[in-house]
Amino acid sequence: MNTIDDDKIIELFWERSEDAIRETEAKYGRYLTSVAANILTDEQDRRECISDALLAVWNAIPPAKPPALKLYLAKITRNLAISRWRRLSAEKRRGGQIAAVFDELAELPDEKDTAQEVADSMALAQALSSFLHSSGRIQRAVFIKRYWLFMPIKDIARSTGLSESNVKVMLHRLRSELRKFLLKEGFEL
Repeated sequence: MNTIDDDKIIELFWERSEDAIRETEAKYGRYLTSVAANILTDEQDRRECISDALLAVWNAIPPAKPPALKLYLAKITRNLAISRWRRLSAEKRRGGQIAAVFDELAELPDEKDTAQEVADSMALAQALSSFLHSSGRIQRAVFIKRYWLFMPIKDIARSTGLSESNVKVMLHRLRSELRKFLLKEGFEL
């Protein structure tokens, strides 16, 4: 099946053509399913999350014109999956992959809601970006796969060619280095 390029898909959204949804699903459906699957264990929850993500994109474009459609879709899907997981977690008290990731990051600052805390979160995001850019390519990829995409350790190992033990050790060291980096940058942990 031939898929069209992202610019054409975005153009379809701007034209309010239902083909935009169809083409987005054809091109990125499997990818979005994997993003949601790293967070949500139930297949129905994943399908609803992806449906909600496509609706959110439909409502956002226009006026938004994302420079990287795949990343834009992944971010929306990830955020919706986390919200759904939190709601389900509160309702059912179930864990899973995302609970393990949140436990690993427990010593780092949380996202905040007040204006000052939002500014602090932006500064934290900039510091995290600097930290990741100073890390090696493999370390950066492992960190992002675990803490952005919520990939299981075994999947990270398989995708990078590292052993699961190496991935665990690398993540532990990265968290430790990140903690030191953030303290040096003036963040209170």
